[in-house]
Amino acid sequence: MIEQLHSKSFASDNHAGAHPAVLAAVAAANAGDAPAYGDDDWTASLAGQVRSEFGEQATSLVVLNGTGANMLSLSMMLGRRYEAIVCPETAHIATHETGASERVLGVKLVTVPTRDGKLTPGDITARLGGRGNISEVQPSVVSISQVTELGTCYTIDEVAEIAATAHDNGMLLHMDGARLANAAAHLGCSLRALTTDAGVDVVSFGASKNGALVGEAVIVLRPDLAEAGPYLRRQTLQLASKMRFVSAQVSALLTEELWRRNAEHANAMARRLADGVAGLPGLDITWPVESNAVFAALPAEAIAELQARYLFHLWDASLGIVRWMTAFDTSAEDVDTFVADIRQTLKSLSS
Repeated sequence: MIEQLHSKSFASDNHAGAHPAVLAAVAAANAGDAPAYGDDDWTASLAGQVRSEFGEQATSLVVLNGTGANMLSLSMMLGRRYEAIVCPETAHIATHETGASERVLGVKLVTVPTRDGKLTPGDITARLGGRGNISEVQPSVVSISQVTELGTCYTIDEVAEIAATAHDNGMLLHMDGARLANAAAHLGCSLRALTTDAGVDVVSFGASKNGALVGEAVIVLRPDLAEAGPYLRRQTLQLASKMRFVSAQVSALLTEELWRRNAEHANAMARRLADGVAGLPGLDITWPVESNAVFAALPAEAIAELQARYLFHLWDASLGIVRWMTAFDTSAEDVDTFVADIRQTLKSLSS
């Protein structure tokens, strides 16, 4: 008999529903007609919120999804087809976007092995030896993820050091901020401190993983890049005709820091999960739990048994590493039930 999957998924924060405040904002935006393609009051209001949050020089471009946000961001930052992007080998643009950077942008990714998903200034400068050599690509953009794909977070100082290194070498810094809210919640800082003040040039503000139905926002922090943004958004297929519905969602998350409350809760549930399984025989937490992700190594038999009842991803089959994600709507009861099942599974396999 096939076991029934538990209703709460630990596979991804993308599996969560939408926050009630976001749904209410969409419903409110549904009243009457409004101009299309961003010429609406909701998008204008969002632009003001973004300036308040990220600084007066910030320009916002609402888009439909995370990959689109990355492609739009990077397209504004690249000038020539022989340029390249330096990023960690675990970066989402390198592993889970089906070669979009190469196919859509036509540029090479220069990937860097990392211990914890984070680039260092030395990683960047070590990839610049081919500067001026016509037989090699010319790195012009550095791309980092905040939170990283391994659940770790760059500190403000680490971002500032990377930005300074990039700028000192005539490069720009892109931040894939699909889980930017979780990083800011973990560090206890503002979105501005982690981006604008640290020297980031373009950042995506993730919404879908933090309570939205659909959509993200590209925040351009370098004014000289902003002019091309609306044209490139159209060209990269990210211009929503009924933009008010996407803008209303991002606006709801920025209202009274709903983004922070959602992220703090998701992070706390991941910490609860990690604490609950810490020290269990046969289980090791592989990377620091700094966001809403828990990476753990455990026996293949335990993974198979648990996956018969829960949704979660096998991250590295060769090492037996899984990824467990929590979301804004994960409850303490959800976590405690999962922890109890993990405990019982490992106990039964060891007896």
